[in-house]
Amino acid sequence: MSVRIRLKRMGAKKRPFYRVVVADSRSPRDGRFIEEIGYYNPTTDPKTIKIDREKAEKWLSQGAQPSETVKSLLAQAENLENK
Repeated sequence: MSVRIRLKRMGAKKRPFYRVVVADSRSPRDGRFIEEIGYYNPTTDPKTIKIDREKAEKWLSQGAQPSETVKSLLAQAENLENK
């Protein structure tokens, strides 16, 4: 079983809101997931990124692969915390 950290789309039409979830790579984008570890809201100004760092590191250490977008969001969230 391959585990991925990826985004789950929520919100109304043309008003996206994303949850950062840990899911089996075979499950659909908005389908079952194992654990929710944060959220991302691109519609606010500035964009809102909230990711539980401890949970993300736990899953990454267990071999979960982040999607390209989540990898970028993790780096952005870390930069926001360091400022």
